[in-house]
Amino acid sequence: MARVAALSRYPVKGFTPEPRESLTVQPDGRIAGDRVLAFRFADAAVPERRDGLDYWPKAKGLALQDFPSLAALRLSYDADAQRVRIGIGDEELVEAGLDAAGRAELVGAVTDFVLASPEAKRLRRPGRLPLVLVGDGVRSRFQDRPRGYVSLHGGASLAALNAALGGPVDDRRFRSNVVVDGLEAWEELEWRGRVRIGDVAFSTEEPIVRCLATHANPDTGVRDAPVLTALTRRLGQREPTLGQLLLPVGTGGVIRIGDEVSVER
Repeated sequence: MARVAALSRYPVKGFTPEPRESLTVQPDGRIAGDRVLAFRFADAAVPERRDGLDYWPKAKGLALQDFPSLAALRLSYDADAQRVRIGIGDEELVEAGLDAAGRAELVGAVTDFVLASPEAKRLRRPGRLPLVLVGDGVRSRFQDRPRGYVSLHGGASLAALNAALGGPVDDRRFRSNVVVDGLEAWEELEWRGRVRIGDVAFSTEEPIVRCLATHANPDTGVRDAPVLTALTRRLGQREPTLGQLLLPVGTGGVIRIGDEVSVER
């Protein structure tokens, strides 16, 4: 029997996951509290429009695909107090709120960190500085796609990838909202139609094609595992794919660790 093994949301785009015992899936397909803030480049502080929806391309802000060193930072977000804390190891870099002064502190600390990282030249490109911290800390807005989705992968698929790599990588590299145990390797890629997680029904939308963000070690921020080529060259995939995107059917609801996961045929 397949069950939910882990749940996570990502309050700030590109930063530390927040493990959760439960997640609230909103009717629009987004997770409450997920990707509610983002550090954007100066020339990309307002959204583009795509298919009538706001769209925030991840290539126009701090994201792991281009700034792997971000993975070494540890971020926590107190949604009630609207305060962000960022540290590295045991050292606190900054703690501040989301008022104008607090945003300036957060932007300053993150900018200093990136400019001292191997990706400094990338941040200094024209139009990128000063960074802007966007988002109200409540609305989920900064997914990789204009349409919000719930992302899921199976633990057995990760185990198969680890066998191909010849060494362990963990779930954090894939930044999924839901990790499921009890599936066969790659089984979730074949899902079509509806899936039920606990009391919440979802439609399956498309498998997740992965990017260079998966190469970044979530502890060190160093690209140390060739995930994309392992998926294509060693495992024979046409595109480097791991996981499935889901949309809720109806009003959404709450999913929890331990919930049964079933495919409705």
